[in-house]
Amino acid sequence: MFDHSLTAKRIFLNIFGLAIAGLFLSATLSAIAASQDPSERQKALDLYESNNFAAALPLLEKLAEANPNDPAILSRLGFAIYATSATEKDPAVRKQMRGRARSMLLRSRSLGDDSNLTTMALDSLSAPDASEIPFSDIKAAEAAIREGEGAFVRGDMDKAIAAYKRALDLDPRLYDAALYAGDAEFKKAHNSTDPQYRSDHFDAAGAWFAKAIAIDANRETAYRYWGDALDALGKSNEARDKFIEAIIAQPYIRQPYVGLTQWAQRHKVALGHPKIVPPNSSNSQGETTTPSIDPKTLNSTDGTNHWLMYDLTRVAWSKGDFFKNYPEERVYRHSLKEEAAALRMVAEFADKDLKSGKLKALEPSLAVLVKLNQDGLLESYILFARPDQGIARDYAGYRAANRDKLRRYWMDVVIIK
Repeated sequence: MFDHSLTAKRIFLNIFGLAIAGLFLSATLSAIAASQDPSERQKALDLYESNNFAAALPLLEKLAEANPNDPAILSRLGFAIYATSATEKDPAVRKQMRGRARSMLLRSRSLGDDSNLTTMALDSLSAPDASEIPFSDIKAAEAAIREGEGAFVRGDMDKAIAAYKRALDLDPRLYDAALYAGDAEFKKAHNSTDPQYRSDHFDAAGAWFAKAIAIDANRETAYRYWGDALDALGKSNEARDKFIEAIIAQPYIRQPYVGLTQWAQRHKVALGHPKIVPPNSSNSQGETTTPSIDPKTLNSTDGTNHWLMYDLTRVAWSKGDFFKNYPEERVYRHSLKEEAAALRMVAEFADKDLKSGKLKALEPSLAVLVKLNQDGLLESYILFARPDQGIARDYAGYRAANRDKLRRYWMDVVIIK
């Protein structure tokens, strides 16, 4: 089933707080706002923030026509068109609306909007139209979730939640129904200023997100949205954990990294993969790998001479070890097992020489490699920091048995304490 998590309303909830006004120059916005009717502008923005995109749309259209250089209005107009397109039944009209939404967002970007929100919306608009793909094969569940979508676009969160709940009751495997109910609870909490109300509905959102995760633990969206809810409650560590789970669920797409990146920015936490770059180079052509050795590494005193083992190991894999380890495959590819074997060979030889006293110290990145190997995090490092198309094919199998190591890699290595 196509992942509907990037339909219009999901994108509005991708970023904690849903605030994008701060992404634009305040002086520019002040000058633009002065040329518009302040009450009309505020009404449009209030309707937009309350998720009533249908009512906000005509006001945003009028404001954008009056001042086509207002990035805040253009971005919201683009999102509102996109959101309402999801409920348009005529495919031709919906296609036209999506095209116009994209034009508005591109115009907003050209005027200074470089937000993740706009980037993700544009990515989604470049993908196939999810509205044409059913959420469920059960007709009654499909009708219910579409009813919920319509209520959400009108800003009626209670009706939306009731419809999503009905859809999930009719189709207990309908991840999107649980996810969207959580979205609606999140929006109710976000729009309130009452502390207890906010807490209750952020918690309710989390309960729905937990149901979505129970249906499919390897989709990232519910983890990320749950992280937003937890951070809004001031539970920053719990939020961090959910953002990490989102990455573990789907590490090879853009969306899951938004949550942890913005969490780190909010809490002034540095993130970074270790930089480990073999000094030699290996070129793979078909089923043969040939190394190109940097002579400077051969007589080193810091362990870099052991990088020769990396290249020799990879050559051996291309000549036969791959097929011993992956007997069901007929064409050589760069694999997780190969990269781990090659890096582990370097780490183990370097560590042995250091412990024996042959070396007084290791080159810094080589010392990091040794530590990753000692901590059992070498494969995690490869999968997250050094993946290519071949290695990525091994991710799901490794995750199934080693989710704890993947978590530890992010907690102990990427999050710089």
